[in-house]
Amino acid sequence: MKKIAMFLLASMFVVPAMSQNWQSLFNGKNLKGWTQLGGKAEFKVVDGTIVGTTKADQPNSFLATKKNYGNFILEFEFKMDEPLNSGVQFRSHSQKDYRNGKVHGYQFELASPGGWTGAVWDEEGRGWMYPLSFNPRSHRVYKSNEWNKGRIEAYGTSLRTWVNGVPCSDFIDDADASGFIALQVHAPYDPSYVGRKVAWRNIRILTEDVEKFLSPEGDIYQVNCIPNTLSEREKQEGWQLLWDGKTTNGWRGAKLDKFPEKGWVIEDNLLKVQKGNGGESTNGGDIVTTRTYRNFILKVDFKLTEGANSGIKYFVKPDLNKGEGSAIGCEFQLLDDVRHPDAKLGVNGNRKLGSLYDLIPAPEKKNFDLYAFNTAMVIVRGNHVEHWLNGVKLLEYDRNNQMFNALVAYSKYRNWPNFGNHREGNILLQDHGDEVWFKNVKILELK
Repeated sequence: MKKIAMFLLASMFVVPAMSQNWQSLFNGKNLKGWTQLGGKAEFKVVDGTIVGTTKADQPNSFLATKKNYGNFILEFEFKMDEPLNSGVQFRSHSQKDYRNGKVHGYQFELASPGGWTGAVWDEEGRGWMYPLSFNPRSHRVYKSNEWNKGRIEAYGTSLRTWVNGVPCSDFIDDADASGFIALQVHAPYDPSYVGRKVAWRNIRILTEDVEKFLSPEGDIYQVNCIPNTLSEREKQEGWQLLWDGKTTNGWRGAKLDKFPEKGWVIEDNLLKVQKGNGGESTNGGDIVTTRTYRNFILKVDFKLTEGANSGIKYFVKPDLNKGEGSAIGCEFQLLDDVRHPDAKLGVNGNRKLGSLYDLIPAPEKKNFDLYAFNTAMVIVRGNHVEHWLNGVKLLEYDRNNQMFNALVAYSKYRNWPNFGNHREGNILLQDHGDEVWFKNVKILELK
């Protein structure tokens, strides 16, 4: 009886797996069902695998399914020569009226020796959707010179990836509901990469009853790429939108009792500070939240224009400075370090991107893309403060102590009473006379 009970119990776990109706996308013999797009790198079948080989003077090449797929679970095995960059496109497209037919859409990153394998890139689009800086635990799951297993789950707006059973990315996006799947051979970075190979095998897809077979909710960081919204997870965690994406509710001019009438516009789900003369708070002026905050996690997506200067400030006291210039508070510096002269001022780079402006420098090397949206994050727990950029911690410090006060005494803030030591303050987006775009301004208040 005991053996029968154990058999029945085991059967309960076997049946669901057996009932999954997987379909092979590759028959192991030829490339039936696939078509080549983009460059003319070689794709051929060798010993039951699809082998792609880089070719000189060829752009990114893709072997795409002839069918489109929306909700699915995709599994595949892959192996690469090193070093090599490749990828697997999903929910992707090639349209003559978009960049002359270049393949665009989500890409499961394949990167040997593997640091960011499993990240998701938007090919010919928005750049990184989920950089693995958000999930350091997945950095070394890729096995060099061995077969690895990839998994993609795409269901509605939820998109997740795995490498060798380890969760790599988890993001929400509504840009592409369906599209083809494609295998990429990347354009060779230099002549030494010509002739290197990437191979795929056991490519299979599940398109029926997908919801039943989705993996359980994981504990890795989730990115919400739908502008100015809160995901279900964010709502459960207690996040709030500081900007609703449509109105100026919750904001006013730092030196006004209402929102500025010029200098700021809401356009295409973006809050834009318009180009001025490059001066500090000389166009529309800074804007601040209508209420103050004490302990919090603040996230702001921002995009700079070339040569731009701006900032995100916290512990702001708008009434301190009634004259010219910006309102006073601690600043997460936003700057084009390459083109703006302020990067060469200050002490040891403490006016560069991500720095606690004029006080503590951020690292020189940063994960930052001038031509894409980047995520600034400030974490405040009492007197302890951290600056993060795109999932990487740049700096941390403690205030209300002798060391912090000494830094202030040596800075441009030395004449402002109790600078940075206030218990709470407003949050500010800066007008520094350059065009800068903001979205996804969110806050989680901490106890």
